[in-house]
Amino acid sequence: MLRRTMLRTAAATTALVAAPAIAQSTTEIVVEYSIPDLFKTLHEEIAREFMKANPQHKITFRAPQPGYEEITQSVLRAAVTNTLPDVAYHGLNRQRIFVDRGIVQPLDGFIAADARFKEFGHAPGLLDIGKVKGKQYGIGFSLSTPIIYVNGDLVEKAGGNLAVLPATWDGIFELARKIKALGGNTQGFHFDWDITGNWMFQALVFANGGTMLSEDEKKVAFDGEAGKQAIATLSRMVKDGTMRDVAQSVALQDFTSGTMGIWGHSTSRLGGVTKQVGDKFKLRTAAFPTAANGRLPMGGNTAMLFAKDPAKQKAAWEYIKFATGPVGATMMVKATGYFPSALKVADDPAMLKDFYAANPNHLVAMKQLPRATAWYAFPGENGLKITDVIKDHLQSVVAQKAEPMAALATMSKEVQALLPA
Repeated sequence: MLRRTMLRTAAATTALVAAPAIAQSTTEIVVEYSIPDLFKTLHEEIAREFMKANPQHKITFRAPQPGYEEITQSVLRAAVTNTLPDVAYHGLNRQRIFVDRGIVQPLDGFIAADARFKEFGHAPGLLDIGKVKGKQYGIGFSLSTPIIYVNGDLVEKAGGNLAVLPATWDGIFELARKIKALGGNTQGFHFDWDITGNWMFQALVFANGGTMLSEDEKKVAFDGEAGKQAIATLSRMVKDGTMRDVAQSVALQDFTSGTMGIWGHSTSRLGGVTKQVGDKFKLRTAAFPTAANGRLPMGGNTAMLFAKDPAKQKAAWEYIKFATGPVGATMMVKATGYFPSALKVADDPAMLKDFYAANPNHLVAMKQLPRATAWYAFPGENGLKITDVIKDHLQSVVAQKAEPMAALATMSKEVQALLPA
């Protein structure tokens, strides 16, 4: 019944999204995206619905890239060979590089000429995450904030209270030790510190009130007090929080199989995790520990327009509107744990209102929106290299091969040397 309602709404929404189809040649829209384990099925379903409503357009997907860094490199190479996709979905922290190199198209003109666009319900603040240098280059497709996942059964067995989950790292580590003490193959805690683009390290820095660089972007700022707290917390996750140095895939398997008590990750995995957990245990989500003056980086990706031909641009804009608008947003939320830029669908009974009422775990990330800030993108040609430098030093701390303050000092010096003069 819900799917029929959604498709009826899709048909109605299409009247807002695109002009009635008329007999004409098919326009192919070439699309590239990443993280196929999260997005492949979803993108294909959205494309099918779009082409049903817009038979004059054909969506062709390029082979998906593993992650945001890989798709960034792929599109940069395509710019050199003049084989750019018409649309690509890029991480929020990778939009800047395409603007700086002048290979992505601004969307302001399309938005201004589209009288119906404002009816899609994009929250102004969330629309702003697609802006670079004052212009709109991306429309948010899937958005997230970092959250804490909890195995309610293990928490209760360890003497914890599901009604009052820990709100600090000290509290989380204490509970993790109690869960670990249950014995057997039970694991207490893991934090996916190595999520793409240093996102979780930024979360630790920002949550303590810090920034990555100075306001003029000339000097490293993550070596201040907030950064020291951040990297010290990362080290304590191993020493005090029972965290092992394992891959994200291992941590995911441990949690969904019911052998891990607490897991720090993005809300992006919530849809898949909920399905995998099923009725094995009580799944709960909790807010990310944040200081009174703290912020949290917004994660996820935006749809960006790379087509140069005016006819292709027009067709690609219709696809971007559909994928990021009410119909695409509803499909995306139900398939993942992300939330949409078009927040209006959350209050629409025909879209997501009932879904959120029945799935309160999804609301935790959205409740953190008042604390949300941008996923920081380092300036200059070395932006991707800086990401790798930071990751390498964080790995040395997690592996307990370097003291946190020493690693931070070296990391800061190396990043400073890579910043534009």
